[in-house]
Amino acid sequence: MSENKIKTSSGIEIKKVYTTCRPMEELPAEFPFTRGIQKDMYRGRLWTMRQYAGFSTAAESNKRYHYLLKQGTTGLSVAFDLPTQIGYDSNHDLAEGEVGKVGVAIDSLKDMEELFDGIQLENITTSMTINATASTLLAMYIALAKKQGADLSKISGTIQNDILKEYAARGTYIYPPKASMRLITDVFEYCSNSLPKWNTISISGYHIREAGSTAVQELAFTLANGKAYLKAALDKGLDINVFSKRLSFFFNCHNNFFEEIAKFRAARRMWANITKELGSTDLKAQQLRFHTQTGGSTLTAQQPINNIVRVTNQAMAAVLGGTQSLHTNGFDEALSLPTEQAASIALRTQQIIAYESGVTQTVDPLAGSFFIESLTDDMETAALKYIDKIDAIGGSVLAIEQGYIQNEIASAAYQYQKDIESGEQIIVGVNKYTAEEKVNPEVFRVDDSIRISQIEKINQLKAERNNEKVSEKLAAIKTAAKGNDNLMPLILSAVEEYATLGEIADTLREVFGEY
Repeated sequence: MSENKIKTSSGIEIKKVYTTCRPMEELPAEFPFTRGIQKDMYRGRLWTMRQYAGFSTAAESNKRYHYLLKQGTTGLSVAFDLPTQIGYDSNHDLAEGEVGKVGVAIDSLKDMEELFDGIQLENITTSMTINATASTLLAMYIALAKKQGADLSKISGTIQNDILKEYAARGTYIYPPKASMRLITDVFEYCSNSLPKWNTISISGYHIREAGSTAVQELAFTLANGKAYLKAALDKGLDINVFSKRLSFFFNCHNNFFEEIAKFRAARRMWANITKELGSTDLKAQQLRFHTQTGGSTLTAQQPINNIVRVTNQAMAAVLGGTQSLHTNGFDEALSLPTEQAASIALRTQQIIAYESGVTQTVDPLAGSFFIESLTDDMETAALKYIDKIDAIGGSVLAIEQGYIQNEIASAAYQYQKDIESGEQIIVGVNKYTAEEKVNPEVFRVDDSIRISQIEKINQLKAERNNEKVSEKLAAIKTAAKGNDNLMPLILSAVEEYATLGEIADTLREVFGEY
């Protein structure tokens, strides 16, 4: 009688025992960086403990940021509400019911000033999860830094700015792909001259995974998108040895512990080879730096306290995989935005791993494991097959326009759901070890009335600002959008006059159209 085959979530077969692997000769910080990008990794500096937060008004989110900083978080990560993500002010008809719900509402520089009240931007790194309107939100951040008197050469952080995964998996796009790619490369070019320490894109596998992809698909599609951004920047005439140093990645971390560690190790090796093939010669330009967030879609509304164990398992895998930055989800996030208690436990999870587990004491502690090294190779081989298919189609933009990537993700999501329903995939508390529960947890709710206060703020802003200057600045953006000039300086100039996010997005809609 033959044994049932055991496979990872990506369908890679797991052997009963591993007795050999490819010889491990490379060291950390050496090409192709499988073992990590720093010689001493966490012995020298821990990962950035970054908690993703943002809800309601800028003032309310500011309170949560100060709370997290007091708890020991070492970097801020901003969640924006849906209208902000798709270029609508809070007073737009389509914003009704969504203002401040899945993130903070930012309509103008005034809101950005409130969001970071009492926080010196020169002294903190900030990650902003924003894509279609990334150029405008970054401009607001720069404008605020200038008002604070900050040295822009010292401002550090990350703007997600990854539109390709929006078309493939998440949906918060505005303009057609080519116009969107122009905005992204404008940010690359502007920051390489004016914000040298800023990460100009966070190429995101996170949302691809949340949409239902396998680990291998997340790896392949993310790096294929990264390749498309490299080529777009090269086409613009930018130097890969300069702009590639400011690209970063954002990965998910799910429950299959060893598969996730192998995914991160394979990602570094694959990216090093991709950048080298496209002409990079600088080791720093070949390094894959990444932020990790634990898997939101793995969290269960049933027995939510179990999610603390899931998040711990995922966070440990991210650390063993060599992440530069980490967000741990709150245990209650299948029910609502995280409460302060849940956010605090999530941060403490990282601190316990950092200071009590011992996993930070040596670099790449699982290197040389027959299983880990073999699985890293298997992940790379499987992901390269996808990248070869995407290259044959003509790259990520065409593969997305033809629906190839979306269809692959949808098929994987469908299969995973079937496996849960058949019991082949066990989810504790959902399809096994269930219990009668009183569903009455403390949940976090955002009041709809905040839309009214945001509308009042917009009305007051428009009454106080110089509307003639705003019109001039918007007209300049419109003219430049019809040509090839870099739009970032013009967007920055408009937000400094308190043009709203929606006004800028609408100006670009007039030229680029909507997708």
